[in-house]
Amino acid sequence: MAKENGAVVVERDRQFLDRLSQTGTHQGVIATLAAFAYSEIEDIYQRAGDEKLFIIVCDCIQDEQNLGAIIRTAEAAGAHGVVIPKRRSAGLSAVTARASAGAAEHIPVVRVPGIPSFLREIKQRGVWVYGAAGEAAENALETDLGLPAALVLGNEEEGLRQLSRELCDKLVSIPMTGKTASLNVSCAAAILIFKMRYGR
Repeated sequence: MAKENGAVVVERDRQFLDRLSQTGTHQGVIATLAAFAYSEIEDIYQRAGDEKLFIIVCDCIQDEQNLGAIIRTAEAAGAHGVVIPKRRSAGLSAVTARASAGAAEHIPVVRVPGIPSFLREIKQRGVWVYGAAGEAAENALETDLGLPAALVLGNEEEGLRQLSRELCDKLVSIPMTGKTASLNVSCAAAILIFKMRYGR
């Protein structure tokens, strides 16, 4: 199938594939592609078209697998794009792509110089900004999180940075009734993303 679609196929031994693999789990096949290309902000707006804008903003997510899982959920839920900062953040990598299960190829991922300036820009476009914060009094599951909107997810250890927090129109949390104090950021993202996209 690869040959039929114009790909160059070269057979190599397992040791070669082991050396080439960045994840260590290649299943006997590795495809080499051009480096991941980040999208531009305009790509997100164009993808939205006439739909109400829905953007996921990752405020310094450090773990590549978490970022990949968030990208996967965002794409599956029909978000128009994912925004990350250029510094102090995981980026598009082989690990991120693997964790996204291919979703990184189908949704714009944009790097911006600063999250606060981006939030100011989209607020001027009439986009409501929700921040995920474990200590927030507002129950996300009982709140109307209608679109157009952006969901801001904070760092795994520190949560939302102060300026990002201040620029959010509303901070929301997921109610926790068990003995576990918090959720992994990608798990929390999945709950909030689908709530925003399909729940009211």
